[in-house]
Amino acid sequence: MPEPTIITSPQNPLVRQVLSLKQKSRSRKKEKRFVIEGQRELQLALKGGYEIEMLLTCPEIVSEANLNIELTKHRNVQLSKQVYEKLAYRGGTQGIMAIAKAKEHGLSTIRFQSKHPLVLVAENPEKPGNLGALLRTADAANIDAVLVADLQSDLYNPNVIRSSIGCIFTTQVGVGTSEEIIHFLKVNGINIYCAALTASRPYVAVDFVPPSAIVVGAESTGLTQTWLESADQNLIIPMQGEIDSMNVSVSAAILIFEAKRQRGF
Repeated sequence: MPEPTIITSPQNPLVRQVLSLKQKSRSRKKEKRFVIEGQRELQLALKGGYEIEMLLTCPEIVSEANLNIELTKHRNVQLSKQVYEKLAYRGGTQGIMAIAKAKEHGLSTIRFQSKHPLVLVAENPEKPGNLGALLRTADAANIDAVLVADLQSDLYNPNVIRSSIGCIFTTQVGVGTSEEIIHFLKVNGINIYCAALTASRPYVAVDFVPPSAIVVGAESTGLTQTWLESADQNLIIPMQGEIDSMNVSVSAAILIFEAKRQRGF
C-alpha cells in the first residue's frame, strides 16, 4: 500500500472537494463521483463493481490492520479526527470513507437474467431516504431491477446510500422519465401494476407470476395520471384502520413479497 498523504487542515482543497460531493447533487453529476462512508458500504460497492478512486481514513478511529484487504489496495489519504468529523455524514462509519466513480444508469444498462422479471418502479420519490428504503426492500426480495422515474435529485445522495445500507451498489437500477420507463416495460413485455386507490383490485387477486412491474408513487401525492393510464391493473392493499395509505417502502414490501410468494420465492 503506498505511503498515505496526511491531511490535518479543514481548509485543504481535497476536504472542500469531498464536502462539495457530499452536499451538492450538481457536483456529483458534474464530476460523476460521489462519497461512500463505512466499511460495509464500501465492500458492497466493490462487490457491485464500482471503481474506488481514493480512500479517506482516520487512523485515530480505524487502523490499517482492521481494513478489509481489498480496501488496502487503494490510494489512502489519512485525515485527522477533526477533519474526519467535519466530513463524516453520520457517526459510526468506522473512520473510513472513499471517493468513487458513478455508474451509468440509463435504461439501456438494464439486463434481465430471468424470463419473468420482477421489477419495482418508483415514480418521483420525494425523499432520498424513501428511495434508499425501497432499494433495501428490493435487495431483500432479490428482485431483478429498480427503475426510478422522474428522479429529482440523484442516486448517490448520501441519504440514499445510508438508508439503502449500500444496497444501491448491488441492485440493478435504471433511471428515466415516466414515458421512457413505460415504453421500456411494454417493449420488454412486462405487465404494469400500479399501487392506487381507484379502479383497483386487492393485490392478492393479481397474478404476479408473468413478467411484472410493481409501481409506487410519492407518499404525498401517489402516482400521476401518466402511470394510472398505462397500468394493466391498479392494485390496492385493503386497510382496516382509519388511514388509507402506508409508508411507501412498507407498501412496496407487501406487494413485492406477495409476488415472490406466488413465484415460490
